[in-house]
Amino acid sequence: PSSMWYGPDRPKFLGPYSGDTPAYLTGEYPGDYGWDTAGFSADPETFAAYREAELMHARWAMLGALGCITPELLSTYGGVDFKEPVWFKAGSQVLTEGGLDYLGNPGLVHAQSIIAIVITQVILMGAVEGYRVNGGPAGEGLDKNYP
Repeated sequence: PSSMWYGPDRPKFLGPYSGDTPAYLTGEYPGDYGWDTAGFSADPETFAAYREAELMHARWAMLGALGCITPELLSTYGGVDFKEPVWFKAGSQVLTEGGLDYLGNPGLVHAQSIIAIVITQVILMGAVEGYRVNGGPAGEGLDKNYP
C-alpha cells in the first residue's frame, strides 16, 4: 500500500526548502526525510548495520522503560515492598550497606557488588544477542532484524 511517508514525494526535513536529497535516500525506509549530512546511509552495508543496531537499541530501551515503571506499579498497586521503588534511585541501593534485593526478595537476586552486576549483564546480553544474530528461535536464513 502506498503511503505519504515513503517514496520520492515523502515529506522532507525542511519541507519545500529541502532542495535535492542525496540519490541514495529514496524514501524506502522509515524516518527517511532526505537528510544525511554525515553520509551514514551512503554505503548500503554500513546502513544495514546501523539499522540493525538502532532496532536492537530501541528494543532494549523499551524493556528498560518497562523495568522503570514495574517496581513503582508493584509497590503502589501490588503490595510488594521495595526499599526504593523509584527507578532513578533504585540503582543506588547496590552501593548501600544491605545491597539490593530484586523485586524486594533477598532469595531472588541479592546484589551487593556493582562489578558482579556489570559482568552478569554483559554475559546475559551477549548470550541473547549472540542467539539472535545466529538465527534465534525462528531458525536460519531469516531477517535478523525481525526473527
